Amino acid sequence: MIFNETPLPGAYVIDLEKRGDDRGFFARAFCEKEFGAHGLATHFVQVNNSLSAQKGTLRGMHYQLAPKAETKVVRCIRGALYDLILDLRKDSPTFGKSFGAELSAENRRVMYVPKGFAHGFITLADDTEAFYFVDEFYAPEAERGVRWNDPKFGLEWPIAPAVLSDKDANQRDFDPAWHLSA
Repeated sequence: MIFNETPLPGAYVIDLEKRGDDRGFFARAFCEKEFGAHGLATHFVQVNNSLSAQKGTLRGMHYQLAPKAETKVVRCIRGALYDLILDLRKDSPTFGKSFGAELSAENRRVMYVPKGFAHGFITLADDTEAFYFVDEFYAPEAERGVRWNDPKFGLEWPIAPAVLSDKDANQRDFDPAWHLSA
């Protein structure tokens, strides 16, 4: 695996290191030792799978508050998506900054999203499927979200959303008292 640190410390885009021959290739998508050597989470309690039927489906920006904050390891297994993360760590020098990358079935890239980040994606193709591991169980009382177009953050999406849930469309404006504390 090739760990590429993003401009947001602690967040990575991970590329597979393929070993191939005339049959195809083999690559590790996860290795506890390699993740641990980079200071990344190595214990996951849930694996989630989402399918978005239509190009332009936006899901996000979701996260959970501490002590239920989640680390996510996200991969697109069919189609393509633009994965976006937003640093909401209170004392981070990159608080409020975002980073995005295209994840696709073809490029097999992985986004490592640390605790304290909001996460979302928009699909770039019909029938896009995402598969991701999380290191904390879903906790509705700790669930929060930042609206995809909150002017506080100026998140940049490569295309306009065509499909958006009411919940995601109606997230409240950023308010530290609500968004950063339980």
